[in-house]
Amino acid sequence: MKINDIIEKFDLNQHPEGGYFKETYRSSGSITNENLSTDFTGDRNYSTGIYFLLTSDSFSAFHKINQDEMWHFYLGTTLKLHMISPKGEYSYVLIGNKIIDNEVPQFVVPAQYWFAAEVLEKNSYAFTGCTVAPGFDFKDFVLPERKELVDLFPQHEEIITRLTHS
Repeated sequence: MKINDIIEKFDLNQHPEGGYFKETYRSSGSITNENLSTDFTGDRNYSTGIYFLLTSDSFSAFHKINQDEMWHFYLGTTLKLHMISPKGEYSYVLIGNKIIDNEVPQFVVPAQYWFAAEVLEKNSYAFTGCTVAPGFDFKDFVLPERKELVDLFPQHEEIITRLTHS
């Protein structure tokens, strides 16, 4: 499939972090605020899910959320997911279907980790899904300015500069 075919077929919209997305699931049940950690303001659905498409001519900028986020690989080429822990430890994982090359088809980014993603192969894409529990709310989404993240983690200035928008 071509990138535009996927965008049209799944009715994807541009995401603020980069790439394209469409919410596909939001549980009807919710968790009340008093049963959530102090990281949350307001109630949250039990779980949410999206389609997420990233192309090689863009990237998903460093951001974080208050929840664990599970990534699922569907189509395309390898996605490199970069992470910086709250303590400043950098790591990455390759998400894809080349299991023999140590790619994984599913991966969970821990809550409060800063993370960014990029497609490694030129002129290609990675079509994935993301599941978040408790459910995603933009109140939990932090998309920092480049300087803010470099000030927090100066040892990772190179990767932060490459994978932030401003």
